[in-house]
Amino acid sequence: MTTEPIRRPRGHIGWIVAGSLLTGLVAALLLVVAPLIPAEESAVAGAVLCGFALGWAMLAVLSVRFTDQPQRWAAAPALFMGLGGLLLVVFGSELHGVLGWVWPPALMALVVWMIVQTRRQLHSRSRRWLLYPVFALMALAAIGGGYETLSEAVDEDPPMPGQLIDVGGHSLHLRCSGSGSPTVVLEPGAGLMSSTLGWIAPAVAQQTRVCVYDRAGHGWSEPADSPQDGAQTATDLHTLLERGNVPGPFVLAGHSFGGLYVQSFAAQYPDDVAGLVLVDTTGRKSKPPPTTSPDDASSRNIMGRISALLSSTAEVGVGRLLSLGSYDSLPPQSADEAEATGSTASNLQSTIEEYLRASASSGQAAALDDFGDKPLVVLTAGSGSDADTISAHDDLTALSTNGTHRLVDDATHASLILEQQDAAATTQAILDVVSSVRSREPLDR
Repeated sequence: MTTEPIRRPRGHIGWIVAGSLLTGLVAALLLVVAPLIPAEESAVAGAVLCGFALGWAMLAVLSVRFTDQPQRWAAAPALFMGLGGLLLVVFGSELHGVLGWVWPPALMALVVWMIVQTRRQLHSRSRRWLLYPVFALMALAAIGGGYETLSEAVDEDPPMPGQLIDVGGHSLHLRCSGSGSPTVVLEPGAGLMSSTLGWIAPAVAQQTRVCVYDRAGHGWSEPADSPQDGAQTATDLHTLLERGNVPGPFVLAGHSFGGLYVQSFAAQYPDDVAGLVLVDTTGRKSKPPPTTSPDDASSRNIMGRISALLSSTAEVGVGRLLSLGSYDSLPPQSADEAEATGSTASNLQSTIEEYLRASASSGQAAALDDFGDKPLVVLTAGSGSDADTISAHDDLTALSTNGTHRLVDDATHASLILEQQDAAATTQAILDVVSSVRSREPLDR
């Protein structure tokens, strides 16, 4: 009587699963920064898919070669992701519309099939601890991608108020209302667009002319090819107002990052600024940044690739999820506009780039070191502001001999523009500066 020899594993399948997944992740990150890959959202997303495809291919090959648990099913996701990635790299955004409808259901069907195959062929804890979490992420991506595609098809884009004005290579959205002088120009915070000032702009328009606009890539404005730090933002705004026939000098009001941008504007164009309102502004560096270094071009390229990679998550509904319900406290029309534009890949990419360039923008704002006797109001949110923030805002107030610092009790950083009651304090600060400019009298302390 003969007995069959006991089959022993030729390799530990768990290590091969882990190594293959890790290889796919590393390959995806390396391909993102590869010089041959354009620094565009579609191409970068395609590069990531190609990297993941390599990981699945490794799992299929190594499991067959070195273990007694061959995972031939892994060739399917390798082919699916590899083909999709190559199409995105080669054809770019031209395929976005088609893939948006085909990719989510195909990916979900693939995930279900992969789960069935692993239950049959993989007898290891790595199935539960490594592959199932990956399958869950893939399923979420499929659901999010389908939801995003359907939402884009069903939702009607709100009509654009105001006008688009070419500022050199790209156009920015500008909307002005009211009458009187000086003209107030409102600067939203990082990631925000003009409609988030829906409480403030109409209230200010009752007393004087007010203009709101969208920075490059936000709202209705087109993306820009050049780096959008504080100095470039100020330059674009100056060109926008000039070509939009908006007369100065202006009262500039900036919230959060917008406070950095209006300070850069005041430093670059001092004769065009009559007064400032800094609404819970982001802290700035004590000194302006050094002159351009040889590494700046390389740094800009890396930043562009990172922002393109992160903004591609808008295609699986991340941007829509982040903006959902964020603006419900605004007037209905403003809330609809802000939510619709806040979910786009362009807005998400521009927002990421703002944060990546935060260091440069904060240093450029420090170029404003003397505001003379022009009226300046610095607002600080009473809730969430620590002693360092309050002290920094005190220092900003000292830029002008006609400056005042106001702590808005119980207000938060966001509520100073989004909540009607707290936004009223911001409106009042703007109108106080307007009144000081008109009367040439000092601000009330």
